Amino acid sequence: MTDFFQGIPAITFEGEEGTSDFAYRHYNADEMILGKRMEDHLRFAVAWWHSFAWPGGDPFGGATFERPWFGETMDLARMKADAAFELFAILGQPYFCFHDADIRPEGADFAETTRNLEEIVDYIGQKMEAGGPKLLWGTANLFTHRRFMAGAATNPDPDVFAYSAATVKTCMDATLKLGGENYVLWGGREGYETLLNTDLRRERDNAGRFLQMVVEYKHKIGFKGAILVEPKPQEPSKHQYDYDVATVYGFLKEFGLENEVKMNIEQGHAILAGHSFEHELAMAATMGILGSIDMNRNDYQSGWDTDQFPNNVPEIALAYYEILKVGGFSSGGTNFDAKLRRQSLDPADLVLAHVGAMDVCARGLKAAARMLEDSGLEDARQERYSGWDTAAAKQHLTNGLDGCFDYVIQNSLSPEPRSGRQERLENLINRFV
Repeated sequence: MTDFFQGIPAITFEGEEGTSDFAYRHYNADEMILGKRMEDHLRFAVAWWHSFAWPGGDPFGGATFERPWFGETMDLARMKADAAFELFAILGQPYFCFHDADIRPEGADFAETTRNLEEIVDYIGQKMEAGGPKLLWGTANLFTHRRFMAGAATNPDPDVFAYSAATVKTCMDATLKLGGENYVLWGGREGYETLLNTDLRRERDNAGRFLQMVVEYKHKIGFKGAILVEPKPQEPSKHQYDYDVATVYGFLKEFGLENEVKMNIEQGHAILAGHSFEHELAMAATMGILGSIDMNRNDYQSGWDTDQFPNNVPEIALAYYEILKVGGFSSGGTNFDAKLRRQSLDPADLVLAHVGAMDVCARGLKAAARMLEDSGLEDARQERYSGWDTAAAKQHLTNGLDGCFDYVIQNSLSPEPRSGRQERLENLINRFV
């Protein structure tokens, strides 16, 4: 145990009339929404990397956080795990997520690094058995160390490819051992800086084969969770191969993986791609590859991925609306891939950031559920496309260009446009948020 969070109470639900900062006003784990507990809808997870491993730097300055567990020893890794489970006990969220590099120190060689991972996984497993939260997903950090500066699966050096594959094996083993419900791959440096030194075909082929190897190993070890890919358009690489949901879906189709891999979609990454969060969720749902989400937000004034905690209820309501429309999460959940501002130094800041975010998500979920129950939005959408329900309309899709030409001539068609009623629908949404 540590004394890092000393004096901070366990967070309980007080409702909207509560006055304590250290209380949930909207997140009531046991509240029933659409026939399911709120906790089971949201499936909150705390991200180990931002909450316990991030030092508080930015592109223009170094660390601002001073955590007693910072350092590259196993004793400090165990202290970090102790602090993590103390936060988990305070928040009472059901899940957490981690990269291998978040939880273990780097060893002198791959074998020592693997032993460190296995040792800390055993330590974390003991804490989970003692009543800690479950593992939503594990992943490998294949982007921070200098060996990955030219990518992992897409690296021009075959030894780095092999090292990366071996690393993923150890992380999948760790995820399986801890009962993880998903495994995530984020291609942080699977991209390029310049075409002058890049073989696009070779890199894409190698990335595709790498992902096939991950799926093969999943089935070999009997991992029942989902394999998830997390898209991002740029940063740290200038051009990323996993730009957005549509791009990744095309990639999955190319390598025969569309039925094996789903998506972990992050709000901040959607914004960097020029999309809204709900757009990316709707695209994934339409393609049958919606898996899980990283919940955060970006600063619209900044040009990089700021990973701030969410605070915009209308945006979140529209996101959960898309999720609820397809029946909610299966193995996925809501991971807070979010970090404190580098001036937020106190332990209480880390607690309250999560408290506020969980409340905001709860408000968004409840608004989304009311929107779905009301059915006004779906009724309007159905009415707009109702013309396609007729037999004559469906024939347009099979008659070819000649058939459509004959139909227009025979019926003297001169269609007039109809209102999309966007403002009316925006007003409808505002009734609930």
